[in-house]
Amino acid sequence: MSTFKTKDGTSIFYKDWGKGRPVVFSHGWPLSADAWDAQMLFLAQHGYRVIAHDRRGHGRSDQPGTGNDMDTYADDLAALVEHLDLKDATFVGHSTGGGEVVHYLGRHGTARAAQAVLIGAVPPVMVKSEKNPNGLPIGVFDEIRANVVANRSQFYRDLAVPFHGYNRPSAKPSQGVIDAFWLQGMWGSHLGQYLCVKEFSEVDYTEDLKKIDVPTLVLHGDDDQIVPIDNSGKLTAQIVRNATLKVYPGGSHGMCVVEADKVNADLLAFLREAS
Repeated sequence: MSTFKTKDGTSIFYKDWGKGRPVVFSHGWPLSADAWDAQMLFLAQHGYRVIAHDRRGHGRSDQPGTGNDMDTYADDLAALVEHLDLKDATFVGHSTGGGEVVHYLGRHGTARAAQAVLIGAVPPVMVKSEKNPNGLPIGVFDEIRANVVANRSQFYRDLAVPFHGYNRPSAKPSQGVIDAFWLQGMWGSHLGQYLCVKEFSEVDYTEDLKKIDVPTLVLHGDDDQIVPIDNSGKLTAQIVRNATLKVYPGGSHGMCVVEADKVNADLLAFLREAS
C-alpha cells in the first residue's frame, strides 16, 4: 500500500493512479478513498492523475487518539500534496471532504491549486447558531454521536439509505452500495469517527471560503437529506469568488455513486476548462 508519515508520525494511506494533471479527492464521513472509485477510474481513463487518501481515523490510515480535528485534516492534506509535489491540482471534496478542501485552501493557500470542486459539501457551517439561524439544531449531531456510540454498525447500514436517497418512492436501492458504505465506515476508528462529527458540523468555514481565488464548481443535489442545499451549496456559491453552482434535481447526498455518470461528465468538463 502507498502511505506516507505526517509530522506527528501518523501513517496516511493514499491511492495514486494515472498520469497527467493531478486531481486530488477528499472523502466524506465515515467513508474512505474508495468512495471516489467511480470518479478516479473515469478520470484516470481520460488522461488525469488521480489521488485520494484515507483521512486519519478512517479507512486504512492510522487511528491516532490525537489530531482528529479539521486543522490537522487540512495539514495532512497539505503534507500529501507536498509529499507528491503536486502542482496545478484540482481539489475535489465531498461532504466532510469539502470542508477539508476548503480549510486546506484557506489555511495553506492556493499556490498549488488550479481549481476546486465541492460536492454536497458541508461549508459554510452546518450547525444552527445565532450567526447561522437556518442551520441544523445541535441535537441532530448529538443524535449521530449517540448512534455511533450505541451501535455504529447498524447505524451505518441505516444511514446509507437516506444518504443515497434510497428512501424515496422512485429510488432503486442497491444492496451492494449499502454494503460498501457499511464496510468503509467499519474500517475506520470508532474514536476518530466520533470526534469527526464535531468537525463536519460545528466548524465555520466562511473565512476559508472567502480566501479561495481559483475557479470553483459547486455540485449539490436539491434532495440532499444529509447536507441540505439551502444552507450549504447555495451559500458557498455566493461566498466564493468565481464559483459556479450546478444543482442536481432530486439529487441525493450520495450523488457521486447514484449519479456517477453525471458527476463524472461534469468533473471532466470542468477540468478541461483549465487545460
